[in-house]
Amino acid sequence: MLPIDRPNVWVGRESELAVLHAAVGALGRGLGSVVWVEGEAGIGKSSMVAAALVTARDTGCQVLWGTADQLFQRLPLGVMLDCLRVRSGSPDPRRARIAAFLRDRRPGLFEPDDLAHTAIEMLVALVDESCTERATVVVVDDIQWADEASLLVWHRLAVAAEQLPLLLIGICRVGTGRREVRELRAATGRRGTVISLGPLNETDVTALVTDLIGVPPGPVLTEFAARAMGNPLYVCELVDALIRERLVGPAGELPETALDHIPFSYAAALNDRLGVLPARTAQMLRTASLLGGEFRVTELAAVLDVPASELAESVQDTVSAGLVVSVGRELAFRHPLIRQALYEGMPAALRSALHGEAARALAETGADPLRVAQQLLAADQPGSDWARGWVARTASVLVAQAPGIAVELLQRELDRPLPDQDDQQILLVGLARTLLSMGRHAEAATRARQALALAAEPQHHAEMYWVLTRALFSAGDNDRAVEAVRHALAWPELPALWRARLLAMLAMFQRASTGDLDAADATAREALAAGEEAADQFSMAYALIDLWLTHSVRRDHAAALSHVDRALDVLAEDPEHANLRTYSLDARVFTLQNLERWPEAESTLRYRRTLSPDRNDSGQVTSALTAAVLLYWLGRWDDAMAELDAVDLDATEITYAGLRERGPMMLRHGVAAMITSRRAERSAADEHLRAGLDLPIATISDRENSDFLLAAHALTAEQDGNPHAAVSILSGMLNRRPGEMTLTHQWLPDLVRIALDVGDHSAAVAALRSCQSEAAAEVPPARAAAARDRCRGLLNRDPAALRSAAAHYRKVGPSVPLAGTLEDLAATLAGSGDMAEARLVLNEAVDLYHTFGATWDIRRVENRLRQHGVRRGVRGGRPPRPTNGWEALTPTERRVAAMIAEGRSTPRIAQDLYLSRRTVQTHVSHILGKLDMRSRVEIAREALRHGADAAQG
Repeated sequence: MLPIDRPNVWVGRESELAVLHAAVGALGRGLGSVVWVEGEAGIGKSSMVAAALVTARDTGCQVLWGTADQLFQRLPLGVMLDCLRVRSGSPDPRRARIAAFLRDRRPGLFEPDDLAHTAIEMLVALVDESCTERATVVVVDDIQWADEASLLVWHRLAVAAEQLPLLLIGICRVGTGRREVRELRAATGRRGTVISLGPLNETDVTALVTDLIGVPPGPVLTEFAARAMGNPLYVCELVDALIRERLVGPAGELPETALDHIPFSYAAALNDRLGVLPARTAQMLRTASLLGGEFRVTELAAVLDVPASELAESVQDTVSAGLVVSVGRELAFRHPLIRQALYEGMPAALRSALHGEAARALAETGADPLRVAQQLLAADQPGSDWARGWVARTASVLVAQAPGIAVELLQRELDRPLPDQDDQQILLVGLARTLLSMGRHAEAATRARQALALAAEPQHHAEMYWVLTRALFSAGDNDRAVEAVRHALAWPELPALWRARLLAMLAMFQRASTGDLDAADATAREALAAGEEAADQFSMAYALIDLWLTHSVRRDHAAALSHVDRALDVLAEDPEHANLRTYSLDARVFTLQNLERWPEAESTLRYRRTLSPDRNDSGQVTSALTAAVLLYWLGRWDDAMAELDAVDLDATEITYAGLRERGPMMLRHGVAAMITSRRAERSAADEHLRAGLDLPIATISDRENSDFLLAAHALTAEQDGNPHAAVSILSGMLNRRPGEMTLTHQWLPDLVRIALDVGDHSAAVAALRSCQSEAAAEVPPARAAAARDRCRGLLNRDPAALRSAAAHYRKVGPSVPLAGTLEDLAATLAGSGDMAEARLVLNEAVDLYHTFGATWDIRRVENRLRQHGVRRGVRGGRPPRPTNGWEALTPTERRVAAMIAEGRSTPRIAQDLYLSRRTVQTHVSHILGKLDMRSRVEIAREALRHGADAAQG
């Protein structure tokens, strides 16, 4: 009987079915062939083959089907005798005769090998005779379990199939370690057809579920079915279990609570599949499920308290059964549902106890603290002396690896009565430190105060002052932060190292709270001297960054650069202070931009990205934002958006040493809103504006990083026909508070332009004066000076001042303010009657805007010039870039595609292009979307088809 109880599991495999149907059709014409069908366990191989063979049976072919299992490996010719129906009671005399021969064989007459060869010949002859009577199909399912003699029969029939009306099909699970099966598969590939079945895609899974329940599945059921990872058998069993438990509604809906666990009947069905394994192996698998989806043999041996060598046979059994696969130095469950079924098949109380034992066993063998912590969390048994002691001893290491897990364990232990005050102190210190690193400032301050009340160790006491002051400052409570740090500095037992660090922090707070740059400088120099005396690189570099910041606020960018370069020299390559080093490099990029040394800024950014390429922390976020701002001014907006898209949207607060807080996320939304609004992509711009403007401004860093957001807000007001609102929004930047960094000169030319358009002469004059003030302070004259000339040219309708600014931008860059200056120059020339030059400058401005994709700016400049009777003439505009296909790819995306075609990995592409890995992944995602593709292989083919070269893109 054909195993075709699931006629729908071959959905989405029409091409594979076509191969089988073609083989059946050829069989009807007397032509034989060999087919090998392979795939992972449960992938629906047997049912798909059976579906095709219904046609063979209906057209009069004889179909013989046999299924092997592990038992057949120990029974000579077992699966072939079963498949060919060779039994003692067979009504066919030929089959009965072969069965009698094997039953009555005499050891004295035949050696075992002679007996096997004779039986093989008899079986091959039987098939030969059957084929002379009518076309025959022979199928061996789960051929990976067949004994050697049966494999020899299959091979002999494969050779004979070319001369007989015989279709021979082998169905095999991939990943078998048996040499004989691999050789048989290779031989089939040389003389027949190999069909490799992969998992179903999302569309096919939806179609399969629809067929099972009669209606399209709802979103929760779709998500639930996705857990089967495209395995049709698991999809069917999963949905059947949900139906049996009456969880699926008439419209295909499923309650969200169903996602928490797999159905009991489904877990039981998967557990039943372990029945083919020895009891010892099944128990080993259940223990392995406690360790997660991936585990090491050494971990498993530790938990089971046996030598690893004793697990060799059981591990091999699980690999051969297709339940476990090798992943590098670890083993992994081939399918997550198998692990989940094993895990949930154990009573909760038993699981908890086993997790607790596993945690202790792993800790005693020196396992990775994260692995031990995961077991402790799963055990949910706080309060034991061993667990509390381990958490206290390991807190600092665990915080660095997994702060979320560390917080949960620390809080859980602290919620229990602690007889040992030393343990409580250590746990509180670790918890306060971790909460601060996660941006949970109020909680961090509370725990730091608790720790200060207990801390007897001077180091712990000093660190808690550090945590408390940073938490207060980050929450926007500057006055209390300054009070706390001064209180700490007055403590007579304060260690010299922490005195230096707290002084450096105080300098940062002074700048932020009072704006007194002189006082901040004096404190920073005191911190620098204290750091030198204590030989502490961190406090020395921190103090130098304080000086970089105060001099940047003063617009003395030359002095700021010297301070940040000295900080980098102090830090050298010390990995202990890698975060402060990468922050310092970001600061250097910022200053080089202010000095208009754009190539050096790019070079510094590239170097910064060679540091810690594997890290996915806040340093990577600030790197992406630093890059995005730089790329914005350089006019490489596609690349800037790729950087912004790579920023983790959950990173609402990015903190390091009190230097940065929520501001970077405001900057992320601000730059994105500016680009999308200038590209006339209003829905995207509005979304970024809403997200950015919803963030509270609590610290000076928030204000300093909100300028792009406010400028984009003003631009959208202008686009909406409300220029008065735009003037009001931009005018808010003129009130720069003492000590505030914000580079207002970047936005003042736009304020002058819009204010003049609405007749608000006073606002335009105020903008010019503010820009003049920045330019006067700027050392050496650079960006602010050019912006001043542009503002003056607009206010006084002076083409000479605008020509001066344009000449400056042409010489040093960047291109975005050059395009805006040319627009203003063209409008001023047209207003004075110089139409010919106005048209030339207009065309240059529009050409630049086209390179950025600044659709809105093009509309605006053409409208401004049209009011003076100046049009672009016959040149016309460039056609917009397509949104789909190869031509839609940006230059960087083409380079990435070319590198993929060359076989370079994501880390290698990131290294070669000086991008973060997340940015490369974003580029790949954009490429797939524009090309309507699903894999890197397809990208590679398309790049090769277009002859893309990585050097050219």
